[in-house]
Amino acid sequence: MTGLKQGSDGVTRCFWAGDLPDYQHYHDHEWGRPVDDDRRLFEKICLEGFQSGLSWLTILRKRENFRAGFANFEYRAVAAFTERDVERLLGDAGIVRHRGKIASTINNAQRAIELVEEAGSLAAFFWSFEPGQHQRPAVVDIDALRAMPKTEISTLISKQLKKRGWSFVGPTTIYAFMQAMGLVNDHIEGCACRAEIERERKAFKRPAMKG
Repeated sequence: MTGLKQGSDGVTRCFWAGDLPDYQHYHDHEWGRPVDDDRRLFEKICLEGFQSGLSWLTILRKRENFRAGFANFEYRAVAAFTERDVERLLGDAGIVRHRGKIASTINNAQRAIELVEEAGSLAAFFWSFEPGQHQRPAVVDIDALRAMPKTEISTLISKQLKKRGWSFVGPTTIYAFMQAMGLVNDHIEGCACRAEIERERKAFKRPAMKG
C-alpha cells in the first residue's frame, strides 16, 4: 500500500521510518503509543517545538543531550532555570542552540505548573482533546497524512495553550505531538505497528480532568 516501506529487517513500516535504526526504533517503540506521564509529555511538546524548521531525525539524535541540558525535562526544575542556564544551553553544541526555543522551554515549564494546578495533570488536559472515532478516518494512508499537517483539534489545543501563555505550540507542532503521544493512531494501514498500537489505545485508561 502507498506510504509503506519494508525495512531491511523484513518489517513493513510507515514510509518515514526508512532503514535508519534509530528512526525504526522510534517508530516501533514510541511513536503513536499512548502516554500519560507528564514528564514525557512535557519533553515531547518541547522537542516538537525545537524540531520546527528542522528534521525530527536531528532532534532524535540529540535527544539525550537535550535531556542532560534540560534536567531530564522535569518541568518544575526547568521552570527554575535562570539566564545563566540560558547562556549555558546556548553554549551546548549537543543541542539546537536557538535562544527563542530555549527561553520558550523555560517559559512553558512555568506554564506547565499552572496547567497542572488547573487540570490536575498535563495528561488530563491533553487527553481531554482526544478526537472521537467519527473524527478520524478508518484507514490512515499516505495521502491522509500529507493532508493533515494540522487539524481542527490541534488548532484548538494550540489556541488554548497560547491563551495560557505557552509558546512554540502552533497547530502543526501540536498535531505532531498528538501523533507522537498516541492521541491519534496515524500508523498507516498495513504498518506492522498499527494494530498493536490500536490495542494499546483501547486498553489505555484516559486520565481524568481535575474536579
